[in-house]
Amino acid sequence: MRTLTFTIAAAVLAAPLFSAEEGKFMERFEDSAALLSEVMSAPDKSIPQDLLNKAACIVLVPGLKKGAFVVGAKYGRGFAICRAEGGQGWGPPAAISIEGGSFGAQIGVSSSDVILLVMNERGMTRLMSDKFTIGADATAAAGPVGRNATAQTDAMMTAEILSWSRSRGAFIGASLDGATLRSDIEQNKAMYGKPWTSRQILNSAATSPAAARKLLDLLSKYSMRKVG
Repeated sequence: MRTLTFTIAAAVLAAPLFSAEEGKFMERFEDSAALLSEVMSAPDKSIPQDLLNKAACIVLVPGLKKGAFVVGAKYGRGFAICRAEGGQGWGPPAAISIEGGSFGAQIGVSSSDVILLVMNERGMTRLMSDKFTIGADATAAAGPVGRNATAQTDAMMTAEILSWSRSRGAFIGASLDGATLRSDIEQNKAMYGKPWTSRQILNSAATSPAAARKLLDLLSKYSMRKVG
């Protein structure tokens, strides 16, 4: 009886821990969907349509935290999603974390939303590694803004990653050089039941979690098929 009581008690204590992790990624999917919808619903302030159509993958990080007191630091969690095999539709999301640092006389704490477009196979290979640093391991550039804007500079045309940020309502191209992206194994385990890496999820036949459906539907709405 004592063993049975202990087993039941342990199960009751463990259940909220899993539910908490599940709640985190469900909320983050909602925030990511809201971010994409709000950005793409404003034609003059959105990601250029031709760039989104050509992108191999997208990374959304709602609420990247940036705190600073002489030494600045950035940290956020979000999702990477790549085109499904054949370039039509979008595959299952992989949880990622982004972190980085900067030095300077910075005081204060801020939060911003970040969107990255991975533009080619080289960038996609970087994204599937356990971790990589933007600007060092992958060429990057601040992306242009506006539905009809185009990548007019050599830097943007050859970049593996284009990046944007939104803070206090302003959506702009932003440099994230020095930031490091990693597979978020903890969140992937909560989503898929296994401690998968980004490489094991992106472009795989894994079944996307139900919480991702709204975000995937929005991606299909704004860019169903890869062009070119």
